[in-house]
Amino acid sequence: MMTPMFSPLTLTTAVVGTAPPDAGAVGIAVFEGLEPASPSVEVETGWAEQRRFEGKLGEALVRPGEGGRTEVIVGLGDRDHLDAGAVRRAAAAFSRSLGEVHSAALDLTGVAGPGLTVERAVQGALEGFWGARYRFTRYRKADPETLESLSIVVGAGDLDAAERGLDRGVVVADAVRLARDLSNEPAGALTPTQLAEVAVEVAERSGLEATIFDETAIVSERLGGLLGVAAGSQQPPRLIKLVYEPDPSVARARADGSVPTVALVGKGITFDSGGLSLKTADGMMTMKTDMSGAAAVIATLGACGELGIGVRVVAFAPTTENMPGGRAIKPGDVLEIRNGKTIEVLNTDCEGRLVLADALSLATEEAPDSIVDIATLTGGVVVALGRKIAGLMGNDDRLIDAVRSASKRAGEPTWPLPLHEMYRSDIDSEIADMKNTGKPGAGGTLTAALLLREFVGDRPWAHLDIAGTSRSDEDCGEIRKGATGFGVRTLLELLEAYEPLDSPAVGAAT
Repeated sequence: MMTPMFSPLTLTTAVVGTAPPDAGAVGIAVFEGLEPASPSVEVETGWAEQRRFEGKLGEALVRPGEGGRTEVIVGLGDRDHLDAGAVRRAAAAFSRSLGEVHSAALDLTGVAGPGLTVERAVQGALEGFWGARYRFTRYRKADPETLESLSIVVGAGDLDAAERGLDRGVVVADAVRLARDLSNEPAGALTPTQLAEVAVEVAERSGLEATIFDETAIVSERLGGLLGVAAGSQQPPRLIKLVYEPDPSVARARADGSVPTVALVGKGITFDSGGLSLKTADGMMTMKTDMSGAAAVIATLGACGELGIGVRVVAFAPTTENMPGGRAIKPGDVLEIRNGKTIEVLNTDCEGRLVLADALSLATEEAPDSIVDIATLTGGVVVALGRKIAGLMGNDDRLIDAVRSASKRAGEPTWPLPLHEMYRSDIDSEIADMKNTGKPGAGGTLTAALLLREFVGDRPWAHLDIAGTSRSDEDCGEIRKGATGFGVRTLLELLEAYEPLDSPAVGAAT
């Protein structure tokens, strides 16, 4: 087996005042009602209306232009609801509509307003354009990428702001691409050991501190949950720790000179068979993506330096396979977690919370200002919220609000779910401190999060359940079928705008 090779974005990108004359395709942005965003652009409304094009969000209409150039009219939707997400969707529609051209230009002149800066508009355009163009082709022959350059057209007075948006958009798009590549990689090629090797590569490239805990270290560190889940696999487990220290020039220090620390934790099950509580054949088909949380935090840490994140970030990613080998844990076994609490394992397919318990315990020991974990944790969140909205839970309303605001800016929808104390008794065990399942078919997403809460002490903590959003079964907007990289944009938005909480958790709405 070889270590996967992940390549950054290679397309030449630029912001310009006018579309290059050699652009093979030009995107023209219009609002609903066929109102052009740019005052210098005219749209043949009759021609568009005959083709039932109205400028709704995400619509695209291709027509021949002058000199053999293709024009693509893309819809921004309602002007009153213009935001970076709308630009992201429009840019994705433009990207999907391109033929085999070597250069393209997207005209965003006039696409800004009271609620949307030029910088954010250009960043959103880059994210949407590249998200829609993403392909994972390592294992199949595919037509080569013909597009060599992308220009984004803005007003002459907006070039500096647009350049900043372009730079940030490339970094974020590259991070999302890495997370998608990792999650799309077959489990036979991306074992826990190899995922750890990728994390080290990211750390070396990005100036991070990396520590990899092997089997011996995992034993000595008393990570009983990770050891228990790993017991049935021939692949050894790893615990990945990455640390980002902000440069003093960008660090957002408190009055006392200290820099806040945010801890991120990502679930890294590189393949989940369910263990002895074996999944169905259909249930295993996409379980290579059960490490999407780990992929998100690794990719996020790799982008922190280039974005000038001003807080210290510590990330933990417990990674293992969950397999039904002869040494696998059995229903009824009891595992002792890093912080000394014990869990009775009644369903070995509820393994994510076991490895996260150890990682959250380690994160808590860092005395962070707050903790955010991200995990493909429960099928129940798909039942509750579908595959386009992630579940958001936690023990602190301030942090939950900050994560939700970040997810809105990032265009990655989340919805808060309650952690009501009345459900805590559902995970009471007869022989241990708790059990790893609640009542069958009742509130499984909530009881899983309540178990995680046992391992964060009084630290503000938020939990993102991305079991539905980590993978898409269809092409939609900037998302292609397969791994989505969900969470990377949200975590980066959270870190970039992070404000210290400076107090223990204050409680979340129930």
